[in-house]
Parts: sequence; structure tokens; C-alpha cells
Amino acid sequence: MTWTLRETEKKKIDEMWCWRRILGVTWNMFRTNESILDELNIKQRLSFAVQARILSLFGHVSRRNDVSIERLAVQGKVEGTRARGKSPMRWTDQVKATIEAPLHECARKATVIEEWRRIVKRAKTPR
Repeated sequence: MTWTLRETEKKKIDEMWCWRRILGVTWNMFRTNESILDELNIKQRLSFAVQARILSLFGHVSRRNDVSIERLAVQGKVEGTRARGKSPMRWTDQVKATIEAPLHECARKATVIEEWRRIVKRAKTPR
């Protein structure tokens, strides 16, 4: 259905080395990442924007009707078994971790569009 954003992928998306290279700042100059982002006037990290898009899509899918294939897939009501071994991080696990609530609570919050928009807006801003 969609992607799962892992920590290593978040680091690759933010690409601080690219910003440092643009400014000609080497690692031994002891400049913080925040000072570099301030100098380049970067207001929002790309990983926060991706996280907000993931939540936005989850809200959209959760508001669909009960027989929607997308909604059934997100809620985990698809028949079948998973592969053996450690379970990979699922897309819904990422939504639950961002909102810090169980999946049924996330789905309930997503039905109230004004509340869900506030949640998505909060996910866009750094903590």
C-alpha cells in the first residue's frame, strides 16, 4: 500500500551532509545541524513532511466506507499468514508510534477531520 519510514531512511532523507557541502562546512568545524539549517533558512525537515503525508493518507483511508479494500488492508482484516521470523515494521506501527495511541484509537481520531488535521499539523513540526 505504502512505505514504512525507518530511522536509517529518515537520516538519508534529511541529508545533512548535502547541506554542509553546499555551505562548504566540514565535520571538524564543529557546527551544529540546527545552525546550518538556520543559515540555509530551512523551516521544515523533509522527514517531518513525509511523516505528515503518511498520517494524512491514513486519515483519508480511515474515513472511507467499511467495505473499502484500502481500509480493510490498513486495519489488518486481510486473510492470510505472515512470514516466519521477526515481524518487519508495518505502516500502521509507524502511525501508532507517531500518535502514541493504539490503531483503533487512531482510526477513531481520523474520522473527525478537524482533529485529524491538528494531529497532522503537529507531526509536521519538530519536537
